[in-house]
Amino acid sequence: MSAVIPPRARRGDVIGVCTPAGPVQLESLRRGLARLGDAFRVRVTPAVTAPRPPGLPGYLAADDDTRLGELTSLLADPDVRAIVLARGGYGLMRILPRLDPELLRRDPKPIVGFSDATALLAWAHAAGVRGIHGPMIAQLGDLSDADVAHLIATLTEPRAPGRRPWPLARHGAGVHRGHLVPANLTMVSLLVGTPWQLPLAGAIVLLEEIGERPYEIDRYFTQLALTGQLGGLAAAIIGDLTRCYDPSPASGTPDTPDAALAVVLERLAAARVPTAVGAPIGHGNRNEAVPFGAACVLDLDAGGFEILDAAVA
Repeated sequence: MSAVIPPRARRGDVIGVCTPAGPVQLESLRRGLARLGDAFRVRVTPAVTAPRPPGLPGYLAADDDTRLGELTSLLADPDVRAIVLARGGYGLMRILPRLDPELLRRDPKPIVGFSDATALLAWAHAAGVRGIHGPMIAQLGDLSDADVAHLIATLTEPRAPGRRPWPLARHGAGVHRGHLVPANLTMVSLLVGTPWQLPLAGAIVLLEEIGERPYEIDRYFTQLALTGQLGGLAAAIIGDLTRCYDPSPASGTPDTPDAALAVVLERLAAARVPTAVGAPIGHGNRNEAVPFGAACVLDLDAGGFEILDAAVA
């Protein structure tokens, strides 16, 4: 299914903020919302700030019915012109089967998230609407003014991002074209075989990760290779690999600082996937918003990357 580019949000429009996965700390929420300034009117769903019920697992913001209901309410509300998740964390996969894709098809609106929110971007793409891989509210307070402004522009301006000024290290050669699939590595692996499997055939995949040890990264890439997912890639770009180290590796020898990246490069080289490293995307001090599914070109001869489609129309 081809996915449409959703209409842009206009400055002053309502954007919905919900937490369909993990809980958000209120101070992070406050700081993040403040960074949006007066660009939008913000509608925060109740569970984002409500006390968590007793007995609920610490990794969930609310029970499944509540999280599902609040996300559904934003999808169904014609006044809400974009949805920006409060934060990621585990929990979205639990409610994907119960989300109604017709709500998004009838009223396309950009959904913004990353990390475990890759699952929701994959759901939106399967529903036929492109999302935005970008910072969530809890991260905005720690990002540069430029990255915050870029997110607002990505939501409101129907123009292609064009050539990105990223200092990419090249591992391969040639000019590679495809559709952009920005995603969390773990989620790419876990969604294989589900109705929301990432559209990797012919894609330039842009990967980030946090908190996974090198052998776990190896496991995810190897599973993707064994299921045939890596073989169809046009190319790969690697963003942040945040805190991806093993504090007590089986060898007894401490990991080198580049241990996780070394595994990524070895696995992609084994699959003959041309690769670039250095996208300012992920859980670090940068997280540039990019349109999910956009046509793009990775020029490994010149070291350039260009995004040819806008995130909004």
